[in-house]
Parts: sequence; structure tokens; C-alpha cells
Amino acid sequence: MKAEKIIKLANGYLMLFIIALLFFGGIIMVIKTENPTFLLATLIGFIGFFGFILVNPNTSKVILLFGKYVGTIKENGLYWANPLYRKKTISLRASNFDSERLKVNDKLGNPIMISTILVWRVTNTYKAAFDVDNYENFVRVQTDAAVRKLASMYPYDNFADEGHDEDITLRSSVNEVSEALEKEIDERLTIAGIEVLEARIGYLAYANEIASAMLKRQQATAIVAARHKIVQGAVEMVEMALEELDKKQIVELDDERKAAMVSNLLVILCGDKEASPIVNAGTLSH
Repeated sequence: MKAEKIIKLANGYLMLFIIALLFFGGIIMVIKTENPTFLLATLIGFIGFFGFILVNPNTSKVILLFGKYVGTIKENGLYWANPLYRKKTISLRASNFDSERLKVNDKLGNPIMISTILVWRVTNTYKAAFDVDNYENFVRVQTDAAVRKLASMYPYDNFADEGHDEDITLRSSVNEVSEALEKEIDERLTIAGIEVLEARIGYLAYANEIASAMLKRQQATAIVAARHKIVQGAVEMVEMALEELDKKQIVELDDERKAAMVSNLLVILCGDKEASPIVNAGTLSH
């Protein structure tokens, strides 16, 4: 037997009535007739009590007889079987697993801290019971291994200014990374008869030794991007101002005065502090 086999045993309620009748009936007959032969019925009834199997909702019982796999009961209810059967309970409920925060290196070699949240359940009780030693521990170990592999496949962030322009990153590509993680874990857990319902990154951050440096780098990148936007807008505003002055012929400026005007406007528009205006009551030259 190399595959799961679903079986259905005798009705437990009917067998409860029969076994109780044998057990108590044998005792009553021994008392009435004083014939010890009826103790055999009592003994059979007593042994029969060990054959009851209770299956709760979303659980299963794997049945063994002297080390041989007999089958699996998945339908909940009260059943009766051979008292010599060995029963092993395996839950069919969805389970959550929040892994520990692992310190790994991303694709660029940066140390990061990462953890995952996994939702899984057993679909094949034979594989879960016999193909792996401990299926719950197997889930933990293989999930950690999958997270380590995933982290090495993608960079933490996109560093286009350093020539590392990646389409998928751990920080920004949440859906793509979750799909890749779910696929990787599902392939690893198939051997244990386990289905992955959901897998996603639960925690993601740079390791402590580089967190401060990376924060400064992100701040510097944001400042440079903001300055670039300010300069671009300032140039467009200066260009518009010169065009409007020339179009409406408000004042005629030679190249030297245009350069001075452009310089003054750029200083005002790109400066961190507000400019202090100086009113020129004379000519353009003074």
C-alpha cells in the first residue's frame, strides 16, 4: 500500500448496543444461573469496548494492524473496528505557521531579517503519517529552507543608481514574491501530503549592522530625487518667465542681464530658505 485508502467501519452506535448487551447480559446471566460460562460473553463485551473510534470534524484516523496500513477514516462520527487496530490521529484543519526571523543574505549580499506566515493543511494522510518522520516539524524546516532560497533570489530594494535595476524586489513586489514563495514551499511539502493555502512575507527588514547605513542611503536617495524635481521645475519656470517677458515686450534684456536674471531666479526657486528681496529703485545696471 503506497497511497491513501479511505475506509468506512461498522456503525459505532449499533456496536455499542451489542457490546453493552454482551457485557451486562453476561454478568446478569452468571448471577441468575450461577454458570461461569456466561463470563465469556462478559469478557468479549469488555474487549469490544476497546474497538470504538471517535472521529471529530476535520480530523482523521489512520488505522494500522500489526504495522500494516489498513486505511484512513475521514468522515466524522462514532465507529467500531477490530480492537487490535492501532489508531493515529491526523488533523485536517488549516494550520498557521509563523516562522522565526531568519538572518539571510539577499541577491546583492546584504544581510536582512525575514520571516514568513504559512497557512497549510494535510490532504494525504498516508504521506503525512509514513513518508516523513514528523510532518509538523517537516513543515517548519522546509519553510525555513524555502525562505532562505527565496531571499537569495531577489534583492531587498531596487538600486538603479548602482546598476542594479531589478523588476522584482522583496520590499516592493509583494504579490510576485508571495507567489514565488508559495510555489517553492508547495513543491517541498508535496512529499508529506500537505497543501499550501497561503504563504507570504511576515517580516522584512535590514539586519541591525547595516540598518542605519541603509536608512541614510534611502534618505539621501529621496533628497536627490526631490532636488532633481525642484531643479527641473525651476528651469521650466525661468524659461516661461523669459518667454513671457520677450513676448509681451515688457523689458528688453541683453544676454548678460538674462544670465543674471536666470541666476537670481534659480537661487530663489532652488534655495532651502526663503529669499530676502532687495528693491532696486534705480536702473537695471545699479
